[in-house]
Amino acid sequence: MVDAEGTDLGPRPGTITLAATPIGNTGDASPRLRAALAHADLVAAEDTRRVLNLAQRLGIHVAGRVLAFHEHNERERAGELLDAARGGAAVLMVSDAGMPSVSDPGYRLVVAATEAGVPITVAPGPSAVLTALALSGLASDRFCFEGFLPRKAGEQDRALAELADERRTLIFFESPRRVHATLTAMAAAFGEGRRAALCRELTKTHEEVRRAPLGVLATSTAEGELGEIVLVVAGAEPRGADPREAAREALGLAEEGLRLKAAAARVAQETGLRTNEVYRTALALRDEDDRS
Repeated sequence: MVDAEGTDLGPRPGTITLAATPIGNTGDASPRLRAALAHADLVAAEDTRRVLNLAQRLGIHVAGRVLAFHEHNERERAGELLDAARGGAAVLMVSDAGMPSVSDPGYRLVVAATEAGVPITVAPGPSAVLTALALSGLASDRFCFEGFLPRKAGEQDRALAELADERRTLIFFESPRRVHATLTAMAAAFGEGRRAALCRELTKTHEEVRRAPLGVLATSTAEGELGEIVLVVAGAEPRGADPREAAREALGLAEEGLRLKAAAARVAQETGLRTNEVYRTALALRDEDDRS
């Protein structure tokens, strides 16, 4: 199968392709996913019934063999997929929704293929992580994906405490059953006023994005929620930093080979101080050290 420009969209023989599937709207299925489903010799799916249902909705007949590949059998099944690719088969791996290996099976397969020298490629597409980030209205230049938080209260509290001072935007997956408890715990750990967005049923008919402080979102979910949920939380505001300590850190980076101006800019970004303030203080400290 080729596109209008003559580019071959089909899966490559002897290669494992990780393909993203729609996270809600079937119309988001890429031409490469369609071609891979139709022409792959072997389709490894997190849920075989779901991938066959998706193919039916896309009007595609899956001619290749379909087998289950999920978190409980990934380690054992990876070898089978590698052997198939070594034998020249075009192997496709899909999860239930979004990109394989992102809180879904696929990571161990990529590692095994890399170690075994088996070619592996990606047919990119829908991502709940990036979709939620784009819709959240929160800073998107620096972010980190934390997946699902631990279910046990003590472990969850420790995980949130470690993230309380994280300045990058945070993205979490959560189930509708636990979202109220999670938001309540986040409000306690990060502060009720921390900005956040609750993204529900992304790309689906009842898509909803609620942008509000954590405390407000926790209250609004007290009666329960429905659907798939992604939580996006603003990063921590910089705490009051000591300019002299920041300047010392910049001088340390400069001693490692970084230009002082660039070192000051990096430290300023991390501390919330102004670059010129860090730079001038660093010059003054350098002069003090030279005189002493």
